[in-house]
Amino acid sequence: MNALRKYVDKIKPNFEEGGKLHAFRSVFDGFETFLFVPNTTAKSGVNIHDAIDSKRIMSMVVIALIPCVLFGMYNVGYQHYLAAGVDASFWEKFFFGFLAVLPKIIVSYLVGLAIEFVVAQWKNEEIQEGYLVTGMIIPLIIPVNCPLWILCIAIAFSVIFAKEIFGGTGMNFFNVALITRAFLFFAYPTKMSGDQVWVATDNQFGFGAADKIADGFTAATPLGQAAAGQDVTAPLSDMITGFIPGSIGETSVIAIAIGAVILLWTGVASFKTMFSVFVGGALTALLFNGIGSADNVVANLPWYEHLVVGGFCFGAVFMATDPVTSPRTSGGKYIYGFFIGVLAIIIRAYNPGYPEGMMLAILMGNLIAPLIDYCFVQSNINKRLNRINK
Repeated sequence: MNALRKYVDKIKPNFEEGGKLHAFRSVFDGFETFLFVPNTTAKSGVNIHDAIDSKRIMSMVVIALIPCVLFGMYNVGYQHYLAAGVDASFWEKFFFGFLAVLPKIIVSYLVGLAIEFVVAQWKNEEIQEGYLVTGMIIPLIIPVNCPLWILCIAIAFSVIFAKEIFGGTGMNFFNVALITRAFLFFAYPTKMSGDQVWVATDNQFGFGAADKIADGFTAATPLGQAAAGQDVTAPLSDMITGFIPGSIGETSVIAIAIGAVILLWTGVASFKTMFSVFVGGALTALLFNGIGSADNVVANLPWYEHLVVGGFCFGAVFMATDPVTSPRTSGGKYIYGFFIGVLAIIIRAYNPGYPEGMMLAILMGNLIAPLIDYCFVQSNINKRLNRINK
């Protein structure tokens, strides 16, 4: 690390004011602060200093996402060979999934970071670190068959209109990854829903068993089956381990739970938000189970199945807890999480055209998060004024 530090210090003058590469100062600063903690300090005002900065926090979230990435790659291969009816080794399944998922991760970072770099240079500001996490989440919340060109358009739209237009990282009030998914869902619904988007059936890398998969092959997710009025065929054990069709990183509860432990142990995510999402979802599902509806299979799903299928777990752990778009107040986190859990199950049960309600629930939560904070802060102010007046 010392050698790397010396090399960075050696080339740094080229990117400072008057240097021949001054035009790329923001790019250099972004790479330098990613590798090393900045040694500069504030010169004025009152500041609270911490041993970990936002880049380290974002890096920790990326680490927490790794179990979902790795399992998602394996499950893509597993579903592919299962559809082909071909036996394959662990590494054959993983390698197929790796080749299918890696291009989406690369495209996500290339498009998003390119926009971040251009905006930083244009505004003569440092490159923000928020896209480190967003760039990893986006490939995990889309179907494996989503075309790369469509993904490029969606990422460009969301980064520009849901983030940069509001001032960049920390200023956006909608989760950028979810805006990407929402754009894809409403602009290209056939690429984001149905029974043909969840299993990689092509053979673009000359690897796999695509030639053995029948034309028109379909594979429904558990929520898709329920929304169509069919009985869910996947056993609960598969829903928990993740061996079911679905978005790349959302199927395995175990992988998501590992990420949750990392986020909670490091203090990056709020337990209050995460816990209240599950409580709100479970109670709402129990209520619908009690009411009963013979022709609504989704409403009749057991409460524990609601929590382990679709994007519920992933959304509760990695997106509802986003510190930028969620409330800052302690009590507000409970209200916010509970609201998301309740709304997600309501949308699932009573919107047959959109059985996966987590995306819209979190976006609605993002929208009211400032109001929740305002109510709690104003309440505290009023209580203090009342004590003073007494």
